[in-house]
Amino acid sequence: MSFAPGRASGGGVLAGQVAAATIAGLILATLGALLAQAGSPRLGPADWAAVRFTVAQAAVSALMSLALAIPVARALARRRFPGRAALVAAMGVPFLLPVIVAVLALLAVFGRNGTLNAGLAAFGLPPVQVYGAGGVVLAHVFLNLPLAVRMLLHGWSGIPAERVRLTQALGMGPWGQLRHVELPMLRAVVPGAMLAVFLICLTSFAVALILGGGPRATTVELAIFQAVRFDFDLPRAAVLACLQFALCAVAVLLAARWTKANATGAGLDRALDLPRPGGWRRLADALAITAAAAFLLGPLAVVVARGAPGLADLPPQVWQSAGRSVVLALSVAALTGAALLALGAAAARPGPAGRAVELAGMLPMAASSLVLGTGLFLLLNPFLAPTRLALPVTALVNTLLALPFALRLVLPAWRAAEATQGRLADALGLTGAARLRHAILPRLRRPLGMALGLAAALAMGDLGVIALFATEGAETLPLQVWRLMGAYRTQTAEAAALLLVGLSLGLFLIFDLWGRRHADT
Repeated sequence: MSFAPGRASGGGVLAGQVAAATIAGLILATLGALLAQAGSPRLGPADWAAVRFTVAQAAVSALMSLALAIPVARALARRRFPGRAALVAAMGVPFLLPVIVAVLALLAVFGRNGTLNAGLAAFGLPPVQVYGAGGVVLAHVFLNLPLAVRMLLHGWSGIPAERVRLTQALGMGPWGQLRHVELPMLRAVVPGAMLAVFLICLTSFAVALILGGGPRATTVELAIFQAVRFDFDLPRAAVLACLQFALCAVAVLLAARWTKANATGAGLDRALDLPRPGGWRRLADALAITAAAAFLLGPLAVVVARGAPGLADLPPQVWQSAGRSVVLALSVAALTGAALLALGAAAARPGPAGRAVELAGMLPMAASSLVLGTGLFLLLNPFLAPTRLALPVTALVNTLLALPFALRLVLPAWRAAEATQGRLADALGLTGAARLRHAILPRLRRPLGMALGLAAALAMGDLGVIALFATEGAETLPLQVWRLMGAYRTQTAEAAALLLVGLSLGLFLIFDLWGRRHADT
């Protein structure tokens, strides 16, 4: 359904175009600074090894995440049981977790002194090793399996109920339904989901910082951090950042090329009710759901159990860092909201101009926190010490990185609001702020609340730019947790990690509930 541009405020559209130009200018300026500093490439064998490991671990992590997600999503799609909705919601928690907390949770189970190795030692068995390439892949699967499951569940829920009923009417059993209904959906959904997970793993920093780091388990992001923070080799860091930008850009283009909106045709919007085969298939579904829930929720339960007793004894610097992180997260949410409202007014309009604004908003997907941080470091360094602007730069980078996800959540609802309410707003002469308030925002609040909550939670747990810039007295809570782990103060680190989990999920729920409470139903 199309809609006319109407009388949406020219000022609103202009603000969106200015915001788009500012975002594109920031990305291109950081890329230009990197290219100018890079000069002629002079990477060594260790740097190329980091590039190969980055691509390899991201590919393996994506393959494993999707391979495990398919049976779990299929089981959840065709089974109904008490608490199913709560389980699906709880299984999504690891994706919202600060990465450093997720890593700490895995160490609590799989680490040298973790519960798994303690159990193996009791039976005289050798311990498992979580550090190195295997640990990096394990952490990425832990973090991205929930995302893959949710994306595949959307694919199953998009199958028209008429297709399933047709297979039943034709006497097809579970294998026939799998071949003719579910596999076509998977062929369309899996490539896009796999590339999304691949892109996330490609830009991962905290996982490699804690679990990798050796000669055979160093990613490009970690190599950039080491070049800037420890060696102060800015040309080498710039070359690595350009390579990382190129890798991300290729992944984004492939994801856009291979992602399909609808693979199963149209239906009458009837609720999908998949057959629930019994026998061994019922047992297999139960095992898949139970194993996934244990893998995703077990480590978190260990962190809660270990961290709760130490909350009351956290040192003052941890609480100060928590306060900085909350201020940072709220600032990112506010900046993201302002950018969304500006971009949306222009991007929701049909035509090349709207698509150009949307493209500018999605441009940060081709970068990463360390790439943007290194570029901004190079831009600021000739004029003032970048460490003096650690928190503002971290807020800016987190806003840029949150925008593509937030725009994907909000823009479809904005276009739908213009399609359904735009003509009425035109007839009533609503323009500018009045049009936004009465015609658009009531239908945006649900996705807007989720987008702002996601931006706040991601900023709350970020351990990227702040590790590059922060000095004494400017630490955020994730950086404080990392330093406590490095000082072998494990109990304090676990308590601080639990505080970080509570603050991150709390901020997300506050914004999400705000959106749901005020959504126009």
